[in-house]
Amino acid sequence: MNFQKVGAVFLRQSVAGLMLTSLASTAFAQVPAEPLRNVVQLSAVGSVEVDQDWLQLTLSSSREGSEAAAVQRQLQQVVERAMTSLRSQAKAQDMQVRTGSFGVYPRHGSDGKIKGWQGSAEVVLEGKDFARITQAAAQQEGMAIAHMGFGLSKEGRAQVQEQAQAQAIEQFKSRASQLAQLLGFSSYTLREVSVSSQDSYPVVRMQRSNMMAASAKMESADAVAVEAGKDQVTVNVSGSVQLQ
Repeated sequence: MNFQKVGAVFLRQSVAGLMLTSLASTAFAQVPAEPLRNVVQLSAVGSVEVDQDWLQLTLSSSREGSEAAAVQRQLQQVVERAMTSLRSQAKAQDMQVRTGSFGVYPRHGSDGKIKGWQGSAEVVLEGKDFARITQAAAQQEGMAIAHMGFGLSKEGRAQVQEQAQAQAIEQFKSRASQLAQLLGFSSYTLREVSVSSQDSYPVVRMQRSNMMAASAKMESADAVAVEAGKDQVTVNVSGSVQLQ
């Protein structure tokens, strides 16, 4: 038997087979995908307005002097005294207490040289009991209200987001059904959907200069009257449906 001749024939057959396979694969890959038909993009919004139930109030104290260490020590004393008093009045979600920013900085003269030191320290009160927070703040000697803001507690926001989300989803489904009917289809199937939230955070601030100017008179000050506003919680639902 002529092995060389047999080998050559086998090689030609193998090459031919590979070429046919390659051509078939290429032809299959070049078949264009069928375009999507009767697909509609749409979106819906759910929005719920709710009373703000969370107050954040910041107390601040400022000191200045010729030595940085002395200024820092004075501020530490004010903060420690305030924290001791406030911790005894803190209560779970009603009023939480923590320290805020703290810093001491050089004060320069017109010649650029250091003429002294100044510093400030903050204590932050926040929670759902507005009366407890404002009364506790008014009792802190040597500190004044720097600013305060209202918002929603985590629990309150989560509850309202669920309501807004349900509202948006129902609106999305209603629009999809309406479009299907108007365009002559009997139903639809959901292809893709995206859900996102947009929350507003209205803030009420007090003028820092006015509050700090009154810091020396805070020893027997009355609690500041506060009134929260409204928060708007919005959920967006967008996606596409296949009309059938």
